[in-house]
Amino acid sequence: MSGYSLYSASCLILLLLSLSWRTSTGLPVRTGLSAEKCADCSSLFKKLLLNISGLLKDRELFHRIDTDASVVISQAETVLACAPTLTQNSTCMMQRNSTFSESECLGNIMKDLAYYSAVIQSYTNSDLRLPETEVPLLNSTLEIIRSLRKSCSLTPNGENNIPEDVGAPKWENSSYENRQQMFKMMKGFQVRTITINRALGYISSGDHRK
Repeated sequence: MSGYSLYSASCLILLLLSLSWRTSTGLPVRTGLSAEKCADCSSLFKKLLLNISGLLKDRELFHRIDTDASVVISQAETVLACAPTLTQNSTCMMQRNSTFSESECLGNIMKDLAYYSAVIQSYTNSDLRLPETEVPLLNSTLEIIRSLRKSCSLTPNGENNIPEDVGAPKWENSSYENRQQMFKMMKGFQVRTITINRALGYISSGDHRK
């Protein structure tokens, strides 16, 4: 090999090593929550579930509402994305499928939070029966959601690129009809929050990394 060729090859190697070093020392792309953050998120989601369950029992917020109303749930694919998939091996034993994606699960959870945040925020701006009572109750829920969206996001500094007004209803019906619709949505939020709490329990266990 000539001196020039040897010099060129050496430069190429140094360049590749430099690029590799820059990549390895750049800001890491987070694909999951740390153990500490996961514990914090689990605690906040349990708090959210208790908050929602309390709101559904509040007779001022949902005055004269049929408590057997159907449920309205967001369209995020959280149930599928956060399900610990099971497969059957050759010995008929069930084993976990490695296709579970923690980042995909958490991404769908963030979409759920954005959706219900938009629902609640838009409802507080509608024609309420007792705004002086209802708004503070719902603001307490919004505060928990804001904390969750900041603490449980996979993006740096808790940033997210999900629009705040995703799927927000218009609330153009009567106060009673709006309350009935809101009750259905909050029941859906309760069901979804139960699913999320189970998903975070699975993530905390670390089984999907085995």
